[in-house]
Amino acid sequence: MTEPAIKVKGLSYWYGNLQAVKNIDFEVFPGEILGFLGPNGAGKSTTIKVLTGQLRPMGGAAQILGFKIGAEDPELQAQIGVCFEEKNLYLEMSALENLDFFASLFGIKNANSLEALRRVGLADRAKDRVSSFSKGMRQRLMISRAFINKPKVLFLDEPTDGLDPVTAKEIRKTIKEEAARGAAILLTTHNMFEADELSDRVAFINEGEIVALNTAENLKLKYGKRSVRVRLRDGDDVREEHIPLDGGGSSARLAALAASPDLLTIHTEEATLESIFIRLTGRGLAG
Repeated sequence: MTEPAIKVKGLSYWYGNLQAVKNIDFEVFPGEILGFLGPNGAGKSTTIKVLTGQLRPMGGAAQILGFKIGAEDPELQAQIGVCFEEKNLYLEMSALENLDFFASLFGIKNANSLEALRRVGLADRAKDRVSSFSKGMRQRLMISRAFINKPKVLFLDEPTDGLDPVTAKEIRKTIKEEAARGAAILLTTHNMFEADELSDRVAFINEGEIVALNTAENLKLKYGKRSVRVRLRDGDDVREEHIPLDGGGSSARLAALAASPDLLTIHTEEATLESIFIRLTGRGLAG
């Protein structure tokens, strides 16, 4: 069996008297995207900061590629990529110079920095100073920088935050490409759609605790209710009827509505990750 690239057991962290991360356990395997889904302040970013060595764990243990976290081992650092919410770019350098410099820190010769910029839609601005970049462009450069060393492990903290829908779609495509290459990816987000589209498994984190961890499909099957929404013409108005698929008599009622001359549309419905999160925690993903 393949060994996990990230292995976390009982990880905890406090800010003073506030326990931000509470004894969490999870694993991420090569080629897998694990989505950490939760509202701001749930413990997502703190977890990444602990795993990437910015904060020292105060309880539990974790390993990345077999290395114990906190060891500051250059061999480990050379095999991970990180994209944080906070932008730590060299503003007076060009985008190309930023990537070339970062590649040099890993001892990468002949880094194809221009191709890395092309992947995030910045090739045409390669020689422009980063100080002239918008927030979204700087975010794309951060993502490009995280990929430059072809890492075995990627930590992506809200990677599409601040991006327009078209650019966000392209970034999600590149994240999938990195997973297909074999990278283990820990993705934090409060974006339900993004987590659903990208993640092989989803971890719901709330107030520092993981309250559920499974595939999105399994979570929907476990906590959701299958139903069909039928829209029918009702004189000059339109009425809707919701037919549960898990109860008796639903097939006959659905067949009758499907045969009605007033039928407009039939849509299947399933629970969303957001609705499941609310059911489990009593709060939404936005707060």
